[in-house]
Amino acid sequence: MTTRLFLVRHGPTHAKCMVGWSDLPADLSDSAALARLSAHLPADALVVSSDLSRAVATADAIQGNRQRLPHLPGLREIHFGAWELRSWAEVDAEDPDRIRAYWDTPGDTTPPGGESWNQLCARVNAAIDGLVAAHEGGNLIVVGHFGQILSQIQRAARLTALEAFGHKIDNLSVSQVSVGPDGWIAGTINHNP
Repeated sequence: MTTRLFLVRHGPTHAKCMVGWSDLPADLSDSAALARLSAHLPADALVVSSDLSRAVATADAIQGNRQRLPHLPGLREIHFGAWELRSWAEVDAEDPDRIRAYWDTPGDTTPPGGESWNQLCARVNAAIDGLVAAHEGGNLIVVGHFGQILSQIQRAARLTALEAFGHKIDNLSVSQVSVGPDGWIAGTINHNP
């Protein structure tokens, strides 16, 4: 049985910095975009989100009559640690080698007090695997974050981390991956209904 995951990125925060675990609210004023997104998603899907308010509120806005699952901290965005709420330029001025390694060769490099790309992938994979095991053969709308979505695209499309980073993931977009007898398969990426 194939389980389909509809990975939705939360509404925009309008922040011009690295936002990971900081709990910034989403701008959900574009009700037409939210209505189109909700209408595009399967009516029988279960809805789950990370526990950060920008994902929770976006899930609330598109849920409709769908059943809601409890929020999962494992679906959070990457933890930027000391880089949180700082611009790339600010961090580059202080720690250029580390920030360039973090983005140019994603893997085990970590921001001070944060997590690496590989740690994010392990955390999100575990959360997604738990959802798939509990709801095998179903449709799941997973409302979350840029890094969380890219981690699943990387997994399903069998990409390197750098190749995954090449994908654009817009706010209020949906990317689809599925898992079944043939393993993980990537579908449409960054669709804006």
